[in-house]
Amino acid sequence: MPLHSIRRHILAVALPLALIGCDATTAAGQDSASVTSAPDMSIWASEILADGRSRFLFDAWDGPDLPIWAYVPEGVDRKTAPIMFLLHGAKRDPRRYLEEWVQFADEDGFIIIAPEFAKSSFPDSLSYNLGNVWAKGGKTVNPEGVWSFSAIEPVFDQVVASIGSNQKSYTLYGHSAGSQFVHRFLVAKPKARVGRYLAANAGWYTMPDREITFPYGLGELGVTDDEVRAMLAKDVVVLLGDQDTNTKHDSLRRTPEAMAQGPHRFARGLSYFNSAKALAEEMGTEFNWSYRIIPGVAHSNGGIAQGAHDLVE
Repeated sequence: MPLHSIRRHILAVALPLALIGCDATTAAGQDSASVTSAPDMSIWASEILADGRSRFLFDAWDGPDLPIWAYVPEGVDRKTAPIMFLLHGAKRDPRRYLEEWVQFADEDGFIIIAPEFAKSSFPDSLSYNLGNVWAKGGKTVNPEGVWSFSAIEPVFDQVVASIGSNQKSYTLYGHSAGSQFVHRFLVAKPKARVGRYLAANAGWYTMPDREITFPYGLGELGVTDDEVRAMLAKDVVVLLGDQDTNTKHDSLRRTPEAMAQGPHRFARGLSYFNSAKALAEEMGTEFNWSYRIIPGVAHSNGGIAQGAHDLVE
């Protein structure tokens, strides 16, 4: 069954009660305190993709209007500059996330696009980092057009058209709840034009294991061998701060299924990568995933940016 047809078959999948009862904080985990405060709104231009910081509303999709926060380094070649989508955490703070990447966008010459999945429209983990695939209650599937996953590709189209870019693909980066969005987007949108997936410090994972029931694994989604091979062949980098090891963090998910992935985020990230590697070896298929450990970094988007900005392409 093609992954893009999940919406027609997933009605038979019962989401665990632990998922339904969780709010965004419990399910996703939160960032550490801000490394950089969000800048004053007066420096954000309303012109779409002006040089420097800008903000605009995106409405060319079936879901609610999305604020898009963007940064275009001054003087960058808009036709050739790499484009990075930046997915925020459970605190829904894209301005702060973007600001922690600005220095590296300037240094490396890439454009940042940071959609805001505000709680007013995407109030919990089910509607944001689990893709808004299910309606409230977890038993009814939403139309694919309103999945949070479904916003990314049309935003990319608008960005490319607005700046006259020649880019055919983009880097998809997320931290914490944003990392959950990224690694599930990999499964839900297999035909997306993502050149590289960067998944940083997720609180828990949908493991690449068809023996584990979704959302903790791929079980009962009808994922075929060919679809698994295609997923394992993608350019995926799991990013982990080696100090993201707090086992008592108030937002760390502690369901039995999550605890089976490891006692903390660092261990769970390694489990996710190792599970994928073992599956590729078992299937004898191409494996293009990698991981990078950022030393001295805990649960920090800014810390990950310092150690991983060279991966944007």
